[in-house]
Amino acid sequence: MTTIKTDICIIGAGSGGLSIAAGAVQMGAKVVLIEGHKMGGDCLNYGCVPSKALIAAGKHAHAMQTGKPFGVTPVMPEVSYAAAKDHVHKVIETIAPVDSQERFEGLGVRVVREYGRFISPTQVQAGENIIEARRFVIATGSGPFVPPIPGIEATPHYTNETIFGLRERPDQLLIIGGGPIGIEMAQAHLRLGSKVTVIEGMKAMGKDDPELAAIILDKMRAEGMEIHEGQQAAKVSGSEGDITVETDDGSVFTGSHLLMAVGRKVNIDRLDLGKANVDHDRAVKVDASLRSTSNRKVYAVGDAAGGLQFTHVAGYHAGVVIRSALFGLPSKQRTDHIPWVTYTDPELAQVGLTEAEATDKHGDALEVVRFPYDENDRAIAEGKTTGLIKVMVLKGRPVGASIAGAHAGELIGVWALAIANKMSMSAVAAMVAPYPTLGEINKRAAGAYFSPRLFDNPKVKWVVRFVQKYLP
Repeated sequence: MTTIKTDICIIGAGSGGLSIAAGAVQMGAKVVLIEGHKMGGDCLNYGCVPSKALIAAGKHAHAMQTGKPFGVTPVMPEVSYAAAKDHVHKVIETIAPVDSQERFEGLGVRVVREYGRFISPTQVQAGENIIEARRFVIATGSGPFVPPIPGIEATPHYTNETIFGLRERPDQLLIIGGGPIGIEMAQAHLRLGSKVTVIEGMKAMGKDDPELAAIILDKMRAEGMEIHEGQQAAKVSGSEGDITVETDDGSVFTGSHLLMAVGRKVNIDRLDLGKANVDHDRAVKVDASLRSTSNRKVYAVGDAAGGLQFTHVAGYHAGVVIRSALFGLPSKQRTDHIPWVTYTDPELAQVGLTEAEATDKHGDALEVVRFPYDENDRAIAEGKTTGLIKVMVLKGRPVGASIAGAHAGELIGVWALAIANKMSMSAVAAMVAPYPTLGEINKRAAGAYFSPRLFDNPKVKWVVRFVQKYLP
C-alpha cells in the first residue's frame, strides 16, 4: 500500500473535478485526481457531447426534407444510423485529449485510475493507494436513474450511458421520461428515421415555463412524435425488438427499443461517506461555500452537491472551491444567474426565475415583457419565426428570462450576464446589435420594457411638445 500526501484530493474527473485540478495545480497546489471510469465524466462520454453530436446529425437529415419554402426540392435522406454514431464517437475522440490523463499529468496532477472511497475523515483509498489530503473534493457526478418499474430488470432497455453504443437504428423507440434528455433524444431519433413515442408520468418539460414548453412540444408533435403525458409507466415487458410498456391508466405501447430517461442519481454509493463523517442523502449536504456541513475538509461540486445538474454548474462550482480551498477567501455559490438549455429544434432556454416563480415571489411588483420571433427580420429570412422571449423585470432589473426559439441557447447568455452582474434593462437596451441578427430579439425585449414608459406617457409627450414649440 502506497501513501500519498497532497494538498487537494479530487474524486471524479468530470467537468468540476478537472476544472479544479487544472486550476489548483497551475497555481501551485499539490493535486491528486482519482477516476475509476472514464476521464471527462458523463458529459464527454454519455451526455452533453454525444447527445449534441447526434442532434446535429438529425438536423442535417431534417434539412433535406424541409427546403420547399426556400425553393429547394425536398428529398428523403438516406440515413446511416451507424455512420451517425461514428460522427458521435469522432466528436468524443476529438475533445477527449483536453480531458485526458496525459494532459493532466503534463500539468503536474497525479492521476490515479481507480475508484476511491473514504477510510477516515482525512484519508481516501484508491486501489493500492491511500491519499491523505488537506482538502477533498467530491466530484463524482451522476448517472441515469432507472426506477423499479415491474419487469424492468428482465426487459432490455437503454439509458444515456448505453444508447450511444447502439449501431442499428430503432424502428420504434419508446422513451419513458419527457424531460430534457428524453425530448432531445426523441427528436434526434425521429429525424434520423425512427418512430418515437414519449411516455411521461406528469408534464413533458415540466420544469420549464409551460407557455414556452408548449411551443417546443407542438413542434415535436408536428414532426410526427407521439407524446403522452400524465401516464405513469406501470409495467414493462418483452425482448429486444418487441417491447411493451403498460401505463397506470391501462394504455399499452409497443416498440422495438426502450430508452429510460426519467432522471439522474448522484454517484456517491461507492464513497463510504459515513467513514468520512460526511452527511448526505441523495447528494452530499453542503453549505453555500460547497463545504460538507459535517466535515470541513470535504467539498462537493456539480451533481454531487445536489441542486442543478448541469456541466456548466460544475465548472462554476470549481471557481467557488478554488477561491476557498486555495486562497482561504470567503466564497459562496449562487444560483439565480445559472442558465440552462434544452437543445431541441427550436431550443428552450432559461435563466433566473420563470414567470410563475417570479410572480409568486414578487407579486404585483413584477413586470413581464415579451417579444415574438416573428417580428425579427433574421428569423423571417431564415424561416425560424416560431418562438418567443419573456423577460421578468423587477424595478428595472431582469430577474429571469425564458426563450423558446432558434438559437435560444445563444441568446440566453445576454440575460445570464445581466442577472449575474445586476445590470438594468437600460444596459441591454443600450446595446447595439448588428442587423440582421437574432440577437436583436434581446434588445427588442428590453425595448418593450421602455416603450410604454416613453410612448404612452403624457409627461413625455408634454415635454416633447414644449421643446418643439420653444426650442430655437
